Amino acid sequence: MKKKKKILGVVLLAVFLLLAACGNQPASGGKSEEKASGDQKSTETKKKVSIGITQIIEHPALDASREGFIQALKDNGFADADIDFQSAQGDPSMVSSIAQKFAADKKDAILAIATSSAQSVVKATEGTDIPVFFTAITDPLGAKLVDNLEKPGKNVTGYSDTHPEAINKLVALMKELMPDKKTVGIIYNSGEANSVVNVNNAKKAMDKNGLKAVEVNAGNTSEVKQAADSLVGKVDMLYIPKDNTAVAALKTIVQVAEQNKIPMFVGEMDSVRNGGFAGFGADYKDLGYKTGLMAVKVLKGEAKPGDLPVQFPKELNLGVNKEAAANEGIDLGKLKAQLDKYNPVYFEKN
Repeated sequence: MKKKKKILGVVLLAVFLLLAACGNQPASGGKSEEKASGDQKSTETKKKVSIGITQIIEHPALDASREGFIQALKDNGFADADIDFQSAQGDPSMVSSIAQKFAADKKDAILAIATSSAQSVVKATEGTDIPVFFTAITDPLGAKLVDNLEKPGKNVTGYSDTHPEAINKLVALMKELMPDKKTVGIIYNSGEANSVVNVNNAKKAMDKNGLKAVEVNAGNTSEVKQAADSLVGKVDMLYIPKDNTAVAALKTIVQVAEQNKIPMFVGEMDSVRNGGFAGFGADYKDLGYKTGLMAVKVLKGEAKPGDLPVQFPKELNLGVNKEAAANEGIDLGKLKAQLDKYNPVYFEKN
């Protein structure tokens, strides 16, 4: 009898211990499990956005575009973005290699600055869902970056740097300010699709205004000085379009213009700041910033690139460089009344 009672006591104790152990374990989906899950989430680190930026060459206008784009990211929640900037240094083969690497790396977004860089990135990302943004592009349709400006439809959109009336207004200004001058030297790289478009448009405008264009090709920055020298004695004025090769070596053209007292008109505002006499243009940092705002929308999941219309500068300002005018043999005082009606921005040469 005593033995039976002892066995019963052991069994009851075992049952009690088993029930106690089960009571300490949370049921599936209980509060303890939820707390553990929450703790795990709180220790997870937010994935940094990886953005590739490719640029055909470094010069003030393109650099300003890049700076504006990055600033827009910083101002809108992406200050810690992993920015991978690559310059092709004017080498076409590097342009393609950079684009292919960014595509292979599966960047969260790619910014392409200037036409050739954008063309390579669009080709390299074809068939992927990597968002591609471009800025400082002359002719997005002509460069075949998009098929439709209002509804790009693919993974590509961005900002052009060309106001529709910029070239026409500049050529008309040349004629107005210097009615006795008839020939205009143009230095550009015929291998840049954007430059060919700009030069063709400029030649049409010059023809309408009774001006004769004299073109000189510079295939790389080392040829720019020679191209400028070749125009001395043959032209009355110089026009430097939005050509990346010529603008990257602008200082050498400025030297020739100043030494030979040749008025130099340019295709964008940063070239005015850096030695051109006058030019109409947009603010490149502002264009880059606005392109960055496009990227922010996409990165936050608020839009798709193909649904964002390609944009163009809405404002066109005249820039005039006082020091450059004096150095290039221009009496700015005599032209002040004509210039003032355009409400120009005056610069001192850097």
